[in-house]
Parts: sequence; C-alpha cells; structure tokens
Amino acid sequence: MSAAPVEPPHGDRALIAQANRVMERLPGHRVEIIEGQICVTPPPDIAHSRALKKLIRPFEAAGLDEDGTEVHQGVGVWLPDGPEDYAIPDLCLVDADIDEHLIENNCFDPAAFRLVLEVTSSNWQADLRAKVRAYARAHIPVYVIVDRKHQRLHVLTSPTGDKYEHHRPYAPGEIATLPDSIGAKVSLDVSEILEAGSPKAN
Repeated sequence: MSAAPVEPPHGDRALIAQANRVMERLPGHRVEIIEGQICVTPPPDIAHSRALKKLIRPFEAAGLDEDGTEVHQGVGVWLPDGPEDYAIPDLCLVDADIDEHLIENNCFDPAAFRLVLEVTSSNWQADLRAKVRAYARAHIPVYVIVDRKHQRLHVLTSPTGDKYEHHRPYAPGEIATLPDSIGAKVSLDVSEILEAGSPKAN
C-alpha cells in the first residue's frame, strides 16, 4: 500500500493527524489506530502478496466481485472502539454501495463489510488478538486470518461483544469453507494459501 496524502486537519482528531504524518514519513507502511493505539506495519514481503493473490481468486470465481459485492485490498474500516479508531484489512468483501458509507479519513462504515481478511506479518499478534476484538465490536460478520507464523487459517464468525462465538482453525491439508452469508459458496485450500505465503528459500 502506498502512503496516502496527508488529509486536511481533522480538528480535534489529534491521533488521526499523527497517524497521517507517520504514513507520510513511512511510505509503504500500513498505519492504523486499533484500541486507541497507532499501529504501524512494515511493507509486506513478496510471499504476503502471493498469498493475497491466491485468496482473491476464489472470491472472484464465486462471482463476489460483481453486481452486489466487491473484493478490495487496503480499504479502511471505521471502528467503534474509540473516536479515532480504524483498521485497514489486507482484503475485504464489501457491499457494492460502499461509496455511500464513507465516514472519515477515507474509512467506511463497518456495516458495509461482509468479510475482512488479514495475512499475518511481523505484527501477527495484533491480527490474532486486538483485531479480533476490534472487528467483533464492529459486528463484521466474518473475519479470516491467514496465520503464517503458526501455519493455520482461522475463520471467525458470529461476532458478539468483543469476540467471535465461532472460531474454526484449519490446518494444511484442509479446505476452509466460508459461510454462505457472504453471498456465495467460497472454499479456501489451506495448504495452497499457506505455501504461497511462505518465503521461498534462497
């Protein structure tokens, strides 16, 4: 993701203004505000990009990038955790009228998101902990985590409070089937995705 231009002053949004300055100073880094804290993720490695490419294809093949829904990378979701919280998931499935749900700082109402997906990087703990709480509180129906560190793919559904009621980890060799509520049948080959997300030996 390339750095976004610094937006006009945000009034009393001091944390957002600071996050935007960080983004300007660190091109290619992902800057988010999760649970009131600025989180900075270094640019992803090439294996991260390979995993995302493998992940996008099943959604497109299922027809989820046309008509009523769209598949995007790097779209901001406004979070209810705090007055300035937002996240930028690696991949998301959103309603096609997403443009009508802009809230602030180029981030959109979580009600327009059917699914968010993260491929872990060096800050994998945030994806497995803080973002679980944040996305659950935002009532995003499905959260998928490609955990490259522990070689698992997690599918979390039924957000309640600050957790998901259903959490199913998948190991290599398994097929992860996503809930039909996203709008179509989508299955993810866990081995294929984790292999794509593993750096190639030199």
